[in-house]
Amino acid sequence: MLDIKYIRKNREKIEKTIKDKNLDLNLLELIEVDKERVALIREIEELKSLKNDLNEMIKSADDGERQEIIKKGKIFKEKLEVKEPLLREVNEKFEALMVKVPTVQAPDVPIGESEDENVVVYEKGEKPQFSFTPKTHVEIAKDLDLIDFEQGAKISGYRGYYLKNQGVDIVMALMMYAMQKMASKGYRAMIPPTLIKERALFGTGYFSGTKYNPDVDEIYQVVSSKEDLDPNSKKEKKFLVGTAEPGLLAYYADKVLDEKDLPIRIYGFSQCYRSEIGSHGRDTTGFYRVHEFMKVEQIVLTTASKEEVDKMQEEMVKISEEIHEELGLPYRKLKICTGDLSTGKYRQYDLEAWMPGLNRWGETGSASIFLDWQARRLNVKYKDKEGNKKYVYMLNNTVLPSPRPLIAILENFQQEDGSIKIPEVLIPFMPHNTSVIKK
Repeated sequence: MLDIKYIRKNREKIEKTIKDKNLDLNLLELIEVDKERVALIREIEELKSLKNDLNEMIKSADDGERQEIIKKGKIFKEKLEVKEPLLREVNEKFEALMVKVPTVQAPDVPIGESEDENVVVYEKGEKPQFSFTPKTHVEIAKDLDLIDFEQGAKISGYRGYYLKNQGVDIVMALMMYAMQKMASKGYRAMIPPTLIKERALFGTGYFSGTKYNPDVDEIYQVVSSKEDLDPNSKKEKKFLVGTAEPGLLAYYADKVLDEKDLPIRIYGFSQCYRSEIGSHGRDTTGFYRVHEFMKVEQIVLTTASKEEVDKMQEEMVKISEEIHEELGLPYRKLKICTGDLSTGKYRQYDLEAWMPGLNRWGETGSASIFLDWQARRLNVKYKDKEGNKKYVYMLNNTVLPSPRPLIAILENFQQEDGSIKIPEVLIPFMPHNTSVIKK
C-alpha cells in the first residue's frame, strides 16, 4: 500500500502507472472516497469533542442546566450512532481501493502490454548440441524411474507426482547446494512456517484484495470445520504458503528496527503449495507447473533508499546467476515490462534456464523490489540516525526452486545412452558422490 498523502500529491503519476500496469482501478473514485472519509472523521471527532465538553459541564451544572445538557448530549449521541457505522462502511471501501494502488515502477522498467514484451537483457552459457534427438524430462524421468506422474495423479490429483530414487537425490542436492551458497554469501538461515494466517499473505501482497478470494488467489486455504468457510466467522483462517517470502517478511511485522542493523539478509527453505488457478490448460504434463514443491528463497530489508535497493537487487540477481553458471545451465536474464509487473513491484528481473527437451526457456527465478509497499501493510519500520521512524524497503528473490532446475539438469545433461551427468557442484551433495545416473 502507498501513503494516501503521496497518492494525493502524485495523482497523474499514479494514473499513468495504473495504465502502464493494465490495472483495473478508478483513482478518481479513491480520491472521492478519501474526501468523504476525511470529512466523516472530522465530523465524528468534533461530535466526540462536543460530547466530552458537555460531560465536563454536567459536573458543575445545577439541576435545570443538567437536563438541558443531557438533551444536547443525546442529540450528539444519536448523530454519532449514524456517523460511526457510515465511517466503517466508507473505510472498508477506502481500504478495498487502497490495496489496488500500484507502486510507481522504476524509470528503467520497459513499457509493455504483456509478458511478450519483457526485455531480454542478455543470454549466457552455451546451449548443448546433441548428436541425437533430446528427450523431454518426462521421458527421461520415466526411463530412469525418477518421477512417477501417473501414481502421483491417482494419489494427489491433477499435477500430483512422486519423486523417486535418484530424482530425490538430485532435488535434495539442489536444495543443500543452494542453502550452502546463501550461507557463504552472508545470508542468515530460517525455516519459516508453511501454515500461516491471513495477515502475512495480505501483508506481502498475495491476496488480490483485502481478503482471500478463492476464485483468484492461487493459495490453498486449510479448512478444518464449516466455520472456516464462513466469511463472517471470527475464527482465524489459515493458509499454505506458495513461497517462504510471506513467513520471512512477516517475521518483522510491527517491529521497529535500527538503521545500523540494515540491510537484513535472510534465506529460507520451505515446502511450497500453489493452486495454479491462472494456469489452466498450460503445461498440463510434466514437472514444469505443479501444486507442491520445495524452494530456497531470499529476502532483504533495507533503508528507504532507492540507491540501496538497486544495489541489493543487483547482489541478489548475481547470486542467482552464479548458481546457474555453477550448475552449467544456459540461462537468460529478463527485465519485466509494466504489463507483466504486479501491483506492488518497483522492478523485477527473471532468470530463465534453457530446456532443450522442451525446446524453450523456462523461468527458474524472479527478483523483485517492492519499496515500502509491503512494509506499510506489515508495519515494519526502522529508526534512522536522527531518531526518525521510516518504513523499510523490501526485496525478494528465488534462490532455487526444485522443479524447473531439475528439468533443466535432466534435459541439458542427458547422454545418448540415456544416462544423466550430475553437475559437478552437486556431486558432493549426492549420496556416494554419484556423478552419473544410469538406467
